[in-house]
Amino acid sequence: MSLETTAVVFEHPGQLALQQIGLASPDAGDCVVDIEWSGISTGTERLLWLGRMPDFPGMGYPLVPGYESVGRVVDPGSAPGLVAGERVFVPGSRGFSGVRGLFGGAAARVVAPAERLIPIGDALAEEGVLLALAATAYHALAPSGRPVLPELLVGHGVLGRLIARLVLALDGPPPVVWERNPARRGGNGGYRVIDPADDARRDYQVICDVSGDGAIFDPLISRLARGGLLVLAGFYEQPVSFDFPPAFMREVRLQVAAEWRPDDLQEVLSLLRSGRLSLDGLITHRVHATQAVTAYRTAFEDADCLKMVLDWRSCQ
Repeated sequence: MSLETTAVVFEHPGQLALQQIGLASPDAGDCVVDIEWSGISTGTERLLWLGRMPDFPGMGYPLVPGYESVGRVVDPGSAPGLVAGERVFVPGSRGFSGVRGLFGGAAARVVAPAERLIPIGDALAEEGVLLALAATAYHALAPSGRPVLPELLVGHGVLGRLIARLVLALDGPPPVVWERNPARRGGNGGYRVIDPADDARRDYQVICDVSGDGAIFDPLISRLARGGLLVLAGFYEQPVSFDFPPAFMREVRLQVAAEWRPDDLQEVLSLLRSGRLSLDGLITHRVHATQAVTAYRTAFEDADCLKMVLDWRSCQ
């Protein structure tokens, strides 16, 4: 079995290439997986592309991005419960030689700890790349296990759409969604997507922001009822602040949603299998992995691109 792979490599901020690189040698408990599809994150990976990602452990260039991958197990090693040919969700890899493997899912073949791989069956196919975002959306609603459903969502990208769909799947009332970009107000099913200027309401009990816009805190606080909850589900690269007196008068509560946990992903899989949640229509762009350079630019710069998927199936 080849210990090399083709991978997307961020050589420096703003510069990427498709390269042949060495795989990390499998340890006990590792699996080798051939990736079929990987998604491009317009949040985390865009910050890596721009060179604005905070200095997390493992940060640095060159690096292989990607934590939204689906593939088939080639060699399960000694890991129990996985078999060759099984389709799994891959939230990242154990790394490569000579290149940092921060996340490390955007490659034709990866070595990953078996305990991190999630069997998903064949029904999801390329839509399986959305599982990380769907689990993130669920975690924003239920960081402590019990869902708290927002009445207002801010942002109608993929994460906002997933949260809105989850609210409905969990039998909540249809949320209102704010979206400033007219091109992103379509694609809703069972809830309203409006320009913020068209919303006069100022008594929301729960607002969830996925915009990542640190300047939006004061406008959102002004829309909360007394004792209302503001959930921060976006990623804010700059320091955030807000005027204290309005928050004080409303006794505002703040909640930060961090990364998803395995239980969140299992809840999402259960909702998908029951038919209560759908991932249809969220992948808007698909290209062969050899077109990765163009694909990343499209994902980061084209507002019509909700989710870009790279197809690796002929790259092993």
